[in-house]
Amino acid sequence: MSVVTVQLGQCGNQVGHEFFEVISNDALEGQRKTYCTASSERFFHQTTNGELEARAVLIDMEPKVISHSMTKAARSGKWRYSEKSSFSQKQGCGNNWANGYCVHGPRHREVMEELLRREVERCDRLAGLVPIMSVAGGTGSGVGTYVTQQLKDVFPKSFILNHLTWPYGTGEVIVQNYNSVLTLAKLYRLSDAIVVHENDTVHRICAQLLNIKNITFNDVNRVIAHQLGSVLQPALSPDSYGTYSRNPLGELVSALSCHPEYKLLSICTIPQMPSSSLAYSAFTWPGLLKHLRQMLVSNTKMEEGIDWQVRPPSSSDRTRSLPVHNFNRSLASLLILRGKDVYSAETGSFEEPSLYTSWLPSSEAFNTWKCTVPFNKYEKSATLVSNSQSLLQPLDNIVGKAWNMFASRAYVHQYTKYGITEEDFLESFTSLEQVISSYRHLS
Repeated sequence: MSVVTVQLGQCGNQVGHEFFEVISNDALEGQRKTYCTASSERFFHQTTNGELEARAVLIDMEPKVISHSMTKAARSGKWRYSEKSSFSQKQGCGNNWANGYCVHGPRHREVMEELLRREVERCDRLAGLVPIMSVAGGTGSGVGTYVTQQLKDVFPKSFILNHLTWPYGTGEVIVQNYNSVLTLAKLYRLSDAIVVHENDTVHRICAQLLNIKNITFNDVNRVIAHQLGSVLQPALSPDSYGTYSRNPLGELVSALSCHPEYKLLSICTIPQMPSSSLAYSAFTWPGLLKHLRQMLVSNTKMEEGIDWQVRPPSSSDRTRSLPVHNFNRSLASLLILRGKDVYSAETGSFEEPSLYTSWLPSSEAFNTWKCTVPFNKYEKSATLVSNSQSLLQPLDNIVGKAWNMFASRAYVHQYTKYGITEEDFLESFTSLEQVISSYRHLS
């Protein structure tokens, strides 16, 4: 079954391009025909000339980034975007969610809907849709939210997995917290699950693990694409009976988002290192999984700086509902193992009931996918997708900053002039406060 990505705004188009670069490089690496075929069918069309065309729709209100992405893809010699799969205008949204959602989205509804329909109709069977966007600017967040609403209306039975890039905490755009709150509140009602990458976290991975000195957005986007690819590339699930999963988004959503109050997913991948170091490194599954489990427990997003003092609560603590300092409780987690000897890896430590909420059996809370094909040149790699409290603090920070601005009515007029009311703001705050409360009281 095929996955269609929808690249929205500058960030969405840049991350989307890097994602297809990772997918194509990984799929075409070495002699692994079955894996390559499954990956190509999932993410690409094959033209009559044998060329791979990404199953993607590119949308931006300015043409530069789309043009650059399409040119780079064509020059790769491995894949390309269809010339008929993009839409752009010559005027952006001015970093204003309301401008994107209330003006540009409705104005271009028909042409965007036609692009989406055309791309979906090229699929023999649709597994789902992956809108890729930032929450900081105007096009990615505003038009992106509007397009996600279109996807929900036009393809109501398809799974929607939104991928969001959260801005740097120090600020990229003065109104980024408004844009983030309005986006998240809407998407929480539209999406089946929301995968989040935080720029601050990915930046630290670039600096501390990949040893990149002058970090660019391209470096950040490659890390995001690597982690996203490690989740969405073909793998064997317990229900796939020896063949690569035919419905990756459906299985991911059913494994991780079993309750409508909990839709926020985070990704941890191990190992991550400069490509020049791979030849001199050796990894064992016990070592990788020990580190990855502690990263989950202590809410550490990379293997450097893990707090080994954090422990899950004991049975007596759980009985008395006592809080455990810095412990990151999970609703569900999905462990994806790729590479050599994956079936020898012992994953029992991830099945411990103390890691998860008490109202969901650990046998349902934890799932594993495996693939004997190494991913992106790593002989062994493990990725953990978790629905946990890991995004609680950054979400609380965003909502808190946005509320402080709203309380003084700062920049509110920039939104109301495009049709967003103060009641819309208040509804968004209320919705996200409920999400924060649900995750905070996960027990």
